[in-house]
Amino acid sequence: MTVVVIGDALIDEMRDEHGSVDAPGGSALNVAVGLSILGVPATLIAMYSADADGRVLSAHLSRYDVGEFASPSELGTGRAVSDRSEGEPRYSFNAASVARAIDFTPAMRSAISKAELVAISGFPFDNQQQFEQLVDAVAGTTVLLDPNPREGFMRDAALFATNLELFAPSLRLLKIGEEDARLLYGKPLDEVVGYFAPHTTVLATAGASGAVVYERGVSVGRPIVTSRQPIVDTMGAGDATFASVIASLSEGEGDWGAILDRAMAIAAATIRHHGGVLRTS
Repeated sequence: MTVVVIGDALIDEMRDEHGSVDAPGGSALNVAVGLSILGVPATLIAMYSADADGRVLSAHLSRYDVGEFASPSELGTGRAVSDRSEGEPRYSFNAASVARAIDFTPAMRSAISKAELVAISGFPFDNQQQFEQLVDAVAGTTVLLDPNPREGFMRDAALFATNLELFAPSLRLLKIGEEDARLLYGKPLDEVVGYFAPHTTVLATAGASGAVVYERGVSVGRPIVTSRQPIVDTMGAGDATFASVIASLSEGEGDWGAILDRAMAIAAATIRHHGGVLRTS
């Protein structure tokens, strides 16, 4: 089964007290790479240019056998700075990231229409024109969404939330986390889940508390998987969880307990390594 992933791709510039390191990133890119690692053919549609940073992204996708459609940007390739010098990461984004937009070409639309599943992550729902183009491009497909809003990455939280609510009833699955609920609504995760659960399947992720799926009035939860290995980097946990769930659904798995068991194990393995690349051990 082929999955097309639509969203963000950028360079993660990770800073700490020892210096700075660049790595390919963006939630959509991480999900596409994660799917390929799990044996699911994936193609990424994202905005990045043919500059030095864009070539790094293309090489990374090629390394993991991920197909790509790059929508170029006059502002260059996006870059996110994650400053960890004082503990928890603090994020900032360059102009290309904040102004990201995808020109849905005929080739992109053809790939979307032929995909068995379409996954969206890190898309600018606060850009009305982009939102309308996305809705048109994915019409008639099976869509899974991780909105993945981020402070500094999002210009209009109210518009983002409004469009998310409009889009949710058409989704196969909506992933939403504690930070997403706070940023978009200023409310606890369980309250925000209540907005969406009557309309679509919701995957609620709560960091150290694990994850819960809400579907047709029934909830299934799994705790985070513990390990003797130390936690190194939590940055890729959400993307790994989303990729794992998509992979399970693409393989025909219908048991949410089994789907979450796999996802929590993969997320636990991923956070034992640096960077956002999905790990299975």
